[in-house]
Amino acid sequence: MREETKIKMLDIRFNAVKQEQLLEEVFRNIEEKKRTSIMFVNVDVAIKAEKDELLKQALNESEMVLADGMPIIWISKLFKTPLPEKISGSDFVPELCRMAAQKGKKLFLAGGGEGVAERAAENLLMKYPGIQISGWYSPPYGFENQPEEIEKMNAAIHSAGPDIVIVCLGCPKQERYVYENRDTYKAGISICAGATIDFLAGNVKRCPAWMSRYGLEWFFRFLQEPKRLFKRYFIDDIQILRMVLKYRPGKSQ
Repeated sequence: MREETKIKMLDIRFNAVKQEQLLEEVFRNIEEKKRTSIMFVNVDVAIKAEKDELLKQALNESEMVLADGMPIIWISKLFKTPLPEKISGSDFVPELCRMAAQKGKKLFLAGGGEGVAERAAENLLMKYPGIQISGWYSPPYGFENQPEEIEKMNAAIHSAGPDIVIVCLGCPKQERYVYENRDTYKAGISICAGATIDFLAGNVKRCPAWMSRYGLEWFFRFLQEPKRLFKRYFIDDIQILRMVLKYRPGKSQ
């Protein structure tokens, strides 16, 4: 992605592009054999990056970083560096899969609990006739602290030879994994897509489009998993207000 599309906000370098432009760039980079990382930043990811230097480094050295959530769009407008639109992994990946099926590009799914990646692959094969799923791999819990497990996943991806690998391990595991291993597994395009694999597998319901437009996707997810997500949404994510004050335009860092 051209450097001029980058906007620095909250100490993260975002790409000011629309989804259509992002899709065009992905398939152009596949043809030109440009290794590319794509990462999505919502409020939760931005807060984690503030405390995690490796995560922030992974984001800021990624070729494509997108605003995943209306609060990030609202902050960009508040800072007078407006990003053109929200692009979430769960919206982007299905469209990417549709186009990959048309263009004959191979995909690999990495992540999810036991059996989730396989169910996601089965659903994609039914939904997009002709799509090429070259493999899938669900690493065990705690894999990030086990070099032998990381080697297994790298080997699985490399041997499958995909054009695109969709990595759904949760933040910051997925961003760190891609940042530290993409030169080993050698897929052309690496996409960090969070809970997208659960959506593809049918384990989690998608948010209605109208709720997403009004910035209520977080609330829809909270209603589905209130015990797990209460702390994240009602305690941890409030820290974004402090970050807005810290990084507001004209504020010396």
